[in-house]
Amino acid sequence: MKKLLQQAMIDRLIALTLLVSALGYFVDIFDLLLFSIVRVQSLKDLGVAEADLLTVGIQLLNAQMAGLLLGGLVWGVIGDKYGRVSVLFGSILFYSLASIGNGFVTDVGQYALLRFISGLGLAGELGICVTLASELLPRAVRGLGTTFIATIGVLGAAAAALVADRVGWRDAYIIGGVMGLALLVLRLKVRESGLYLKMAEEKKDMKRGKLSLFFLKPDLLRRYITVVLIGAPIWAVVGIFITFTPEFAKDFGMTVLPDTGTAVLYCYIGLAFGDMFSGLLSQYLGSRRKSIAFSLCLLLAFTGLFVTVRSDSLAVYYGLCWLLGVGAGYWAMFVQVGAEQFGTNLRATAATSIPNIVRGLTIPMAAGFHALIPALGVTGGGLMVVTLAIALAFAALWQVRETFHADLDYLDL
Repeated sequence: MKKLLQQAMIDRLIALTLLVSALGYFVDIFDLLLFSIVRVQSLKDLGVAEADLLTVGIQLLNAQMAGLLLGGLVWGVIGDKYGRVSVLFGSILFYSLASIGNGFVTDVGQYALLRFISGLGLAGELGICVTLASELLPRAVRGLGTTFIATIGVLGAAAAALVADRVGWRDAYIIGGVMGLALLVLRLKVRESGLYLKMAEEKKDMKRGKLSLFFLKPDLLRRYITVVLIGAPIWAVVGIFITFTPEFAKDFGMTVLPDTGTAVLYCYIGLAFGDMFSGLLSQYLGSRRKSIAFSLCLLLAFTGLFVTVRSDSLAVYYGLCWLLGVGAGYWAMFVQVGAEQFGTNLRATAATSIPNIVRGLTIPMAAGFHALIPALGVTGGGLMVVTLAIALAFAALWQVRETFHADLDYLDL
């Protein structure tokens, strides 16, 4: 009876950890996509001219992504050196205060700084949550844990769209920050990873969270780069096609322009569906690689539809955004693969930094898109960037090892 009670307590703690992780990713996505939703209105309110909205918007997006890029490295190292749970407290506090600050900016400079700090804080969320889920759950169902986190999490974009539609952009940022502070309280009961505790106890002198190992060992670097490339198309779609909805709609010749917030809403509903589908497909096939390959095929087909279907109907446009989301909805499996490719001493560093490196790729992808517009136009430039990202993802997927049945109780020495 005592053992049964102990197991029930452990199961409840694991369930709580998964729930808190899912809500953390929900808040993460809420803030990240909120900027895309309120970009135009917030910049107009800050006095940015209509002609400069695209250029300034890209600059602020780059500031946010730069924060994610740096934060992914910092929080990942902390997660491997001092524990997974420590990151869950630090990152959400960092983000919450910065998000509230976004509601009080008075110029573009302040806005850019706080978007950078917000990105820095949010960078610790997803990778650490997936690392915890992967190390706490049995190998046969750990992919389902990540699928749950991602499916609930991406609905944060839908919440951001609904909140931004009902309150001003400043209030929307404040609401996001308050949600983060509320989540901080729930995290007091989150359980630390048993694999991490075992490593910390038995391998006190083990090199943990050492970034230089990724550059000193060619095999580690190869694994790292291939996983990054697998995830690149997801943010190529979100960071270009969806974020710059007004620009694409004008290029498509639409007379009534779609709303960016609504485009984000439909895309992320599609992403939630795609994440759930790709996770279940991976479970059914017993393969991460096959599931991701199927999603990439869908994404390529739906990208073709997005740039070729010409309709003045808002319903058609939003439907295409939903399809793009379905195709790009392998985020959970991509992050799961990132966590499973590395040993316990480097897992948090890899799983936390990889998705943020992918998000950070928005910077060169947005710059490439901007540079291609004079030669190829908005549609041609966007298509070139997205299809190149998909092609590189297919090539990387061919190289990465299958990890569905892999035992995660090992170290990268």
